[in-house]
Amino acid sequence: MVQAYETETGNGDPGDRFTQSRARRLLDGWRGDRDIWRRGIVIAASAVFIALLMIFHAQVPNRIGNLGSLNETFLPWLGVIFIPLLLIAAIWRRSATALIVLLLPIVVWFNLFGGLLTGKSTRGGDLTVATHNVNAENPDPSGTAKDVAASGADVLALQELPQGQVSTYREALADTYKYHVVQGTVGLWSKYPMTDNSPVEIRVGWTRALRSTVQTPKGEVAVYVAHMPSVRVKMHAGFTANQRDNSADALGEAIARERISKVVLLGDLNGTMNDRALNAVTSQMRSTQGAAGDGFGFSWPASFPLARIDQIMVKGVEPVSSWTLPRTDSDHLPIAASVNL
Repeated sequence: MVQAYETETGNGDPGDRFTQSRARRLLDGWRGDRDIWRRGIVIAASAVFIALLMIFHAQVPNRIGNLGSLNETFLPWLGVIFIPLLLIAAIWRRSATALIVLLLPIVVWFNLFGGLLTGKSTRGGDLTVATHNVNAENPDPSGTAKDVAASGADVLALQELPQGQVSTYREALADTYKYHVVQGTVGLWSKYPMTDNSPVEIRVGWTRALRSTVQTPKGEVAVYVAHMPSVRVKMHAGFTANQRDNSADALGEAIARERISKVVLLGDLNGTMNDRALNAVTSQMRSTQGAAGDGFGFSWPASFPLARIDQIMVKGVEPVSSWTLPRTDSDHLPIAASVNL
């Protein structure tokens, strides 16, 4: 009995003993290493550079290849990708300097994006809205429409509607939504009456935006649907976003002229809330994801979402919750939000 007791308490778990032994040897090795503060200067400098890119992202110029907007589109990933890589490199190089300096980009990242890691959504809401870029090459438009309608949205916006498939979407959504309007390649479906339906000029050459007044039980709401021009990253031209930027300016001007105080914007803006090129819109409206969402709410590409380029934004109403809907046959994820009027 005595022998069994000593074995149990004295020896402990073999895995724990092995881990403790390795950690002790590692610490002992670092204590006796005279170059621990000299190594890893390049790693430390890289950590400072990443931190500065996040802190001063608005100062990165757009004059050359729209680098500033490109950086802001994927800004959260600067920390997600590079901080772990630099941490591994600092440990491998046994650099105390690099490990300490790495605290700088970590603190900056959490200051910028830590708030998105906490759940802010609550129950309820007077109006539920959803938006989805259905993809012009969608192999199952009817199924996609029904999937998004199943979200329970009172108002649903669709973008990238091919001319030959508009009737398919109309038929698929007819049982859920009594009212609808299609202008060019964008459409709006509603359970409540819609008036003053009109296209919105966003300097593209054809209609990719519309406006409608939705008569909800809590009063009028001006609903905008927009699909900003696409952007590309090209070796010879950089981030080709100039046409999108001009469209964002035009959309911002239209929203600024809006006479109704309660405004909802639904659409594929081909840009994130961090992108300074969308300031004409983002400066006067709030993102439902930032105000009432859980997490980043990335919506594109659907197979492995990297950025939230689909947006639900509001002015004069209070976001209650915001979420991403299940994947459809589109290359975008649909998103939804509830708001109080």
